[in-house]
Amino acid sequence: MRIAILDPFSGISGDMTLGALLGIGLDPEWLRSLPQRLHLDGVRVDIREVERGGLQCWKVDFEIPPQPHGRHVHQIRKLVEQSDAPEHVRAKADAAFLAIGAAEAAIHGVPIEKIHLHEVGAVDAILDVVGAIWGLSELGVEEVRCGVLRTGDGTVLAAHGALPVPAPATLKLLEGLSTSPGPEGSGELVTPTGAALVRVLSAGPPPAIYTPIRSGFGAGTKDFADRANALRIILAETQSHGTHEREQVVMLACDIDDMSPEYLAGVAERARADGALDVVLIPVLMKKGRAGTRLDVLARPIDADRLEQLLLTESNTIGVRRSDVTRRVLLRRTSTVDVLGHVVGVKFVTLPDGGLRAKPEFDDVNRVALATGRRAADIYQLALAAAERR
Repeated sequence: MRIAILDPFSGISGDMTLGALLGIGLDPEWLRSLPQRLHLDGVRVDIREVERGGLQCWKVDFEIPPQPHGRHVHQIRKLVEQSDAPEHVRAKADAAFLAIGAAEAAIHGVPIEKIHLHEVGAVDAILDVVGAIWGLSELGVEEVRCGVLRTGDGTVLAAHGALPVPAPATLKLLEGLSTSPGPEGSGELVTPTGAALVRVLSAGPPPAIYTPIRSGFGAGTKDFADRANALRIILAETQSHGTHEREQVVMLACDIDDMSPEYLAGVAERARADGALDVVLIPVLMKKGRAGTRLDVLARPIDADRLEQLLLTESNTIGVRRSDVTRRVLLRRTSTVDVLGHVVGVKFVTLPDGGLRAKPEFDDVNRVALATGRRAADIYQLALAAAERR
């Protein structure tokens, strides 16, 4: 399985991630076309090689015309939804901005709908998040792992004044992840954008054994005299068990019969955005014949405590059942194909007998059908045929 290992020895930000992806083979021309794909007019992408602590790194900057001072979460989500990115990329990017909004809402004690993102709502942050997630897909990365995050020290000046490092919302996003303060005098090393990317992408720490393929460095803006301010990404292969993998996960479950369905659905969406592997709502019959709903959440062990807390505080349940389970997962990867001049994401699954099963992403199929006036079934078949030729 192809994986990307994030090595944040000097923290992580969105632009550092994009630079490191260039270092492991992402096409610079693809990155330069990203603003157009996101319908962000007038944005120019500046790509250059720089030195950080004796290391050759890629540096990515965006030249952006005047923009609104920040955006609400729903505005950012709409921008992502209307982009040309594949469905699985848009879903991950949406989860990243939902996670940022949820962290800010928890810190300020207001509903997520009222959160106005300042620095994170800027165009460069949107390009960073979507570009990093989409770039990993372009490189055929099936899973992301992350090492210990160095967070920096001191304070950072934000829209609301000076804040301790890590900034409160950033620290909220880092809950459950391995972090380390310092180095001394470094200031902020992990940005909210970088923390959100790790939150939604990382499947855990680096594996004990892997085969490196390529490595690259993405430069941060700061240039320290005594060390390299850069993010390293290692593109690697890991050994799998033939066509599948077995992994230990945690199952969280609760039964609810006194909660409005739309609010219960909101809890499920929040759990998905907060790192759940799967969320299922199942109709059940409870005591005294009352109709209810079972909420099942599948989580990585590192995320289980946080998601359990979410169920206890965001839903009306008074208890959560918890069990350790093993799941067998077929190996899968995502890619894109061209259909009538439009990008369609396709998920490839390796079956137990070694064969492949391809499934075009519905949201992409529907988008292309609307854009071309063709039936969705026709677009699906065209995408499937293109996938089978690969």
